[in-house]
Amino acid sequence: MDSPAAEIARRLAASAEAVCRRYLSNGRREGRYWLVGDVRNTPGRSLYVRLSAGAENRGGAGKWTDAQSGDHGDLLDIIAATCGHTTLRDTLNEARQFLSLPQPTAIDERRRRPSKAPTGTPEAAQRLWAASSPIGQSIVIRYLAKRGISGLPDTGSLRFHPRCYYRASKDDAPDVRTSWPAMIAAVTDANRTMTGVHRTWLDPASASKADVAYPRRAMGHLLGSGVWFGDSGPVITVGEGIETILSLRQVMPAMPMVAGLSAAHLAALNLPADVRCLYVACDQDPAGEGALATLTDRYAPQGVLVLPLRPRLDDFNSDLIVHGGSQLAAHVRVQLRATDAVRFMLR
Repeated sequence: MDSPAAEIARRLAASAEAVCRRYLSNGRREGRYWLVGDVRNTPGRSLYVRLSAGAENRGGAGKWTDAQSGDHGDLLDIIAATCGHTTLRDTLNEARQFLSLPQPTAIDERRRRPSKAPTGTPEAAQRLWAASSPIGQSIVIRYLAKRGISGLPDTGSLRFHPRCYYRASKDDAPDVRTSWPAMIAAVTDANRTMTGVHRTWLDPASASKADVAYPRRAMGHLLGSGVWFGDSGPVITVGEGIETILSLRQVMPAMPMVAGLSAAHLAALNLPADVRCLYVACDQDPAGEGALATLTDRYAPQGVLVLPLRPRLDDFNSDLIVHGGSQLAAHVRVQLRATDAVRFMLR
């Protein structure tokens, strides 16, 4: 049975133009699309919402993409952003009101509670993802900027949650906060099916990682999956951390990339069958070299050319912060095949 959110999203998609006229009133229709500046209803033409399904049902009605930021989503995201919601419940209630649907009763709420996804499952990860919103101008942007990362292409794999629950561990202080703003990253398999999420809790005052024992945690089924940036293709780069991969995308924005989230999960990544050249961004430690060796053993026999990308310091984010984008680009360029440098690197 579909979740209430999925059912309401379908109903909204059937009335996509009416939704846009209500919540994106500063935009206008052009052909099969509604154009506006962004999800906050800013005037402009960067964000486009599909008003009807494409040929052969490709590209469903109600789906949107922001050409400037790379964010994408459905009409529930639009309602959440324009109304400033911080919970999925508020967004669903607003959508029901727009659709003239009855609001759930207390009995309905109690009946739904037993079916809540257990903590740590892919279903729980999908619920957290649905309750999050595009990163927009959130603290996520400030956090990444402090890591030297800006002007991000293809940020659809990242979202923001203003009060993400943090389960304290025995290593945390007794009075540790149990909710923090968080960067939420979608963990998907090679077919882009969501299998989990990764959370980075952030301190709202400093825009750095939160002062907790474990500011990064993943949930769901992670083995074989990762955080994808850009469309797949015959040439791809993989690495451990999200910030490592985003640092490389500062100088190679057109290169498809995947963050494995740890050395062990990097080594276990399952890649599409059409990959012919695999660059492995190795952290400068034995675990990083071990991941490179494992990926070589796995994919070289399949005819994939596996090549290392090695940073000057411990990882490519440190390189970006210490040496800057120009020196990072020069250091990476000489490690690429000439054709890949021409195709993927900034001029």
